[in-house]
Order: sequence, then C-alpha cells, then structure tokens
Amino acid sequence: MRYSKIYLYLATWAKLHKISRSIRPIAMRKLLLIIQNYQTQISTALLFLGAMIIVVYLSPREVKFKYEFQKAKPWQHENLLAPFDFAIQKSTTEIAKEKRDLAEQKTLFLKFQEEAEGLALAKYEGEFEPAWEQALKAGRFSFILEEGDTSFWHDNMLEAGKSTLITVFKKGVLQPLEDEPLAQSYGEVLLLRGQVTEHVEWEQFYSINEADHAVRERLKDRYPAAVSSFLAARVASSLRYNIIFDKETTEKYLENQMNTILPTRGMVEEGELIIAKGNLVDQDRFNKLKSLQEVYEGSLSGDDSYFGLLSGQILLAGILFFALFAYLRQFERLVLEDISRLTFILLNILIMVLAAYFIGRFQEEYIFLVPFAILPMVMRSFFDIRLALFVHTVTILIIGFQVPNSFQFVFLQFIAGVFSVLLVNNLYKRRDLFITAAKITGVYAISYFSLAILQEGSIWEINYRVFTFFMVNGLLTLVSFPLIYFQERLFGLVSEISLLELSDTNNPLLRELAETAPGTFQHVLQVANLTENACLAIGGNALLARTGALYHDIGKMQSPMYFIENQSTGINPHDELSFEESAEIIIGHVSAGITMAKQHRLPDILIDFIRTHHGTSTVMYFYRQYIKDFPSDEKALDKFTYPGPKPFSKETAVLMMADTVEAASRSISNPDHDKIDQLVERLIDSQIQSGQFENAPITLREIRTVKKIFKKMLMNIYHVRIKYPD
Repeated sequence: MRYSKIYLYLATWAKLHKISRSIRPIAMRKLLLIIQNYQTQISTALLFLGAMIIVVYLSPREVKFKYEFQKAKPWQHENLLAPFDFAIQKSTTEIAKEKRDLAEQKTLFLKFQEEAEGLALAKYEGEFEPAWEQALKAGRFSFILEEGDTSFWHDNMLEAGKSTLITVFKKGVLQPLEDEPLAQSYGEVLLLRGQVTEHVEWEQFYSINEADHAVRERLKDRYPAAVSSFLAARVASSLRYNIIFDKETTEKYLENQMNTILPTRGMVEEGELIIAKGNLVDQDRFNKLKSLQEVYEGSLSGDDSYFGLLSGQILLAGILFFALFAYLRQFERLVLEDISRLTFILLNILIMVLAAYFIGRFQEEYIFLVPFAILPMVMRSFFDIRLALFVHTVTILIIGFQVPNSFQFVFLQFIAGVFSVLLVNNLYKRRDLFITAAKITGVYAISYFSLAILQEGSIWEINYRVFTFFMVNGLLTLVSFPLIYFQERLFGLVSEISLLELSDTNNPLLRELAETAPGTFQHVLQVANLTENACLAIGGNALLARTGALYHDIGKMQSPMYFIENQSTGINPHDELSFEESAEIIIGHVSAGITMAKQHRLPDILIDFIRTHHGTSTVMYFYRQYIKDFPSDEKALDKFTYPGPKPFSKETAVLMMADTVEAASRSISNPDHDKIDQLVERLIDSQIQSGQFENAPITLREIRTVKKIFKKMLMNIYHVRIKYPD
C-alpha cells in the first residue's frame, strides 16, 4: 500500500511535468508574439520610463518650501507664524555691502623704521668730510678762511646737519603709496613702533619733498647762504623714508574683520508672526521668509523624509512625461510611433536636465549660463512650433523643481524659448546665428530686468552680474547650428537647413534630372510650386513639401522617353509595347525612384514622397485599352495599379493632388476658367472617392483650400483671365 501511493505520486508528478514542458513552448511563443506585435508600444513605454528614472535620480532629495513669495508683492497665503526658532539670514547683497564698507573704511598700518635715522646720519657723516675739504679748496667759504677758525665751523656745521636730520626723522618721512585709490579710501591710520600701536594722521608726516623744504627753511635762517646751501644739499642727499606702509598687516587685519561679519541678523522666536495675509513683502519680511525657507528645506531633508520626497518626485516626473506622451498621442502620433524621433526628443530633454544638474552642483548662480533656449531651436529645426514649445515647457518645468527661485527660472526660460522660435525664422545664413544670439540675449535681459524691478523695487538692488551671464548664454546658442547637424546625422532626421540644401536645383541629382528628362524636370518644378503654396495655405511644412516634390519623379530618368512630357520627336515607344509592358514601365518609375534616392542617400522623409505620390491609383489609359481586348481577365486591375502606400501625411497628400492636376492640365486645349475648374474638381474628387487620402491627416476643408490654390495658380500659368459674371 505504501509503495503504491509513492508510485501514484511519482506518476502524477511525471504527467504534470510533461504537461508543463508542453505548455512552456506555447507560452513562450505567445509572449514573443505579443512582444513582436506591440514592440513599438513597449519601446515607447521603456523610453519614457527610462527618461523618468534618470530625471528622478538627478532630482535633489530636498524638501521644497510650500510658499511662493516675491519681494514688493502682497502675501497671498494665510498668516504665517514661526514654526521654530531661527536666525534671520543676511542676504548676499547685505553681506557684500558690509564687506564693501569695510574695504572702503579699512585701517591702514604704517611701520616705523628705527634704523633709517642711523643709516641717514652715517651717510651724512661719510659724505660731509670730502665735501667740506672740496668746498674749502674751491673757496666757497672765504669768510671762514679769513677768520682762521675752520675747526669751529667744521664742528658746528657737522652737528647742525645731524640735528636737522634728527628733527626731520622725529616727525617722520612717509613713503608714498603705490596704490593711489588706497590712499584716498581708508578709515583710521595706525603706526607701529615695535610692539606699540598709536593713532596717527596721514597728513602729519613729511613727504620727501616736504622734508627737503623743511631742511632748507631751517638752515636758511641760521647760517649764511653759502653754508645753508652746502648743509641743505648734504642733508637732503641723506634723507630716506622712516615711515612705510605695512601692506601685509593691513591686508591681514582687513581679512580678520571680514571674517567677523556675521551671516545672521537677529532671531525669530517660535510662534512669532512673520507675515500676515495681505501684507506687502518688504525687505525685512523677505529676509525672514528666505531665512525660514533655508532652515525649513535644510532641516527636513534627512533620511526620515527620503521616501516621501522620492514618491513626490516620481509622481511629478510621471505627470510631466505623461503630459508629453498625451500631447504626442493627440497631435503628433507619427512622432510617437517613430522610435528614433521619440528618442531624439527625450534625449534632448535629458541633456538639458543634466546640464542643470551639474551646474547646480557647482554653482547655482551659473544656471543662467546654460543656453536652455537651444532646445526649442533644435526642436523647431525638425518639428513644428507647437511641439518645440511643448517640449521646452515640459523641460523647464522638470528643471524648475531642481533649481532655487523656481518661478523666476521658469518665467525667464519660457519667455526666452517662446521668442527663440517666434523671432528666429531660420538659421540658413551665418549672420542669422549672431542675430539669433543677440535676440535671445536681449529677451533674457529685458525679462530679468522687468522681473527684478518688481521683486527688488529699485534698479539699484538688481544683481547686474547676471546680465554678463545672459551675454555668455546668448553666445552659447551658436552651438545650436553644429548640434543640429550632429543630431541630424545621428538620428537620421532632416532639418530645414538640409531641406534648403536639397531643394537647390543645382543639386547633382536634380541637374541630372534636368539633363536626362528635361520635360519631367519642368513638370516637377511646377508641381513643387503648386505643392509649396498649397501647404503654406493649410499650415503644412512648405519647405518639406517643395523638396519632396522636386524629387518625386526622379525614377523617370531610367526610361525618360516612355513618359509623354519628354517625347519631343513625335515618336511614342509605347506603340511597340503591349499594354501590360507599358503599364509596368510607368508604374516602375516609383520603385526606380526609391532605388535611385537610396543610392544618393536621400533622407527617408523625402523617399516617402516618391513612394506615395501615386498611392494605389490605376494607370487608367492602359487599363481601359487592356480591358477592351481582355474583358474577362479578373486580375487585370492588379497589373495596372500602383503598389502604394497611400499618402500618410498632409504634405504627401498635397503632392499627389498637385502631381495629378499639373500633369492633366497639360492636355487641356485652349484652357479657360471653366475647364481648369472642372479638371481640378474632377481629379481631386476622384482621388477622395478612391480613398487615397484616408491615411493622411488632411481635412475636407483643407482639400477645398488646396483646390482654390491650384485653380488660381494654373490660371496664372496658362494666362487665363478670371471669368466675371454677366
């Protein structure tokens, strides 16, 4: 019995194991099938999730003060009482002013050189003897020689010079300062005599010129002119400075005074009213609020609040990225479904966030050096204005939670971003780059100045150093041009600059088209003009549409003579071919154009114009001729139908209309207003009925606008006068 139970257990386990092994491959295949079917959606979700994780990781784990306030603005919140005791922090402006006042009223230290007097006396005695002997020999002192008492005069004059030197040095000879502003801006002057310090006045000392004058005046009244002149010359040559400026002691004393400046001014006790609702945020209240904000954010940013902060940051980042996702889903679905474009957008957002993160860790004030306006400029080069501004707004909101003074940051960057895409129409010329830099610098400066006046209440309190940052910021926007080129190559996107280069008819591929198929070249020029003007009228990308139109028929270069616009000799090579062969050549120009475009490395966005410009339409002329001969062929339609796909953008849809209308208008004999009107209406309505525009985001109202543009332009081309009512 015991062994039978064991056998039963083993048998059951074996069956279950066998079933699980058979189920496992089925489940794996289903999982792989789900991943394959939803790979775009999964990739999109992973991209957004990865971007959100990076943003949350870079966000500072600090509590944010829940009140927003500005100087010279009313307090809109409830009465605010101090939640705890805290010191009132001085503003950087106040501390800078105190330091500036100290520097302007600094104490100057002078040092008394005791050895100067001894050195001067020694020099005087050493020079006196030879000068005395020389003067006697030269007969300068004739009255002394007549008296015969030279030794008396010798000793008397020697002592007179020495006493004069001692008298001058007793008052002091001050060495002039090399730093002229230093001599004009100071507080008190202290003289060091050994270890003793005494207060002195700058003016009480002799300058070297004043000392020389004092010596001459003193000797002039006591001795004859020859003697006083002799002694004055000897004494003056021995003069030297015995009071010198002690720069080291002065700077050290000033540094000590700077270090004694307190960063705080007064205290606010717990429960004390800081500000009441409706009160104006003046300077004093502003300092208290800023002090409370700093203490509050610092004290509540520890481990206890870590997970709460993390949860809040995850929610905030999630909301902002979801807003971006919702916008793309609603208005830019093609961008959302293109992983390369989505990666490009998210990567540019993260670059800006990283720049703000590293600047914040180094020096928060330098945040104004980061050229955030580059982001909407780069976005504008590849997408429309709405998407550029929305991406910029999401980015600055993300960064706004990481930087101090969030309102000021978001306001300045939003205004700069708006003007960067509205004022900067193109970046086609080198001079436009510098004009762009100047415009953005001006926008930053005016916006900051207006906001600073509101906050400070005075132009004298504004931090003008920030304007230097704005100038550097403007210059850094020049990086946008090489950045656009680099990202264009990296992500396979096409900027307006590249489209402008490709739309040049001197492009080698277009020159080859003009030489090989001149009729087709004239056709694409007319189609390009029609497409461009129609897209301008309905809000499409006119430059993209024009460029795509110029290349849509390059496949005709493979067999140019099989297309009627290139037949100038009256010989039609289709006369020697069957209807199927003719249709194959006509339809083949699409695939030939795609191959040729890839060989010349045209962007995919332009190749899409080649793929879709005939959609899934039919080569009706050869199809009708074939049906007459083979009415029972059920698969005949497939032989004469383009493979598609149908147009899937506003620009490609307009190109299909323009291509059909322009080609058909060439066959009108004696074109007039009614014929052109009927032609445009009939051809485009036929395309609508066959469902050619069902994948394109173009409305019937926009199609009606396109029709009007085509009619007007075709009448101008064929010089048709407007038909007036009878």
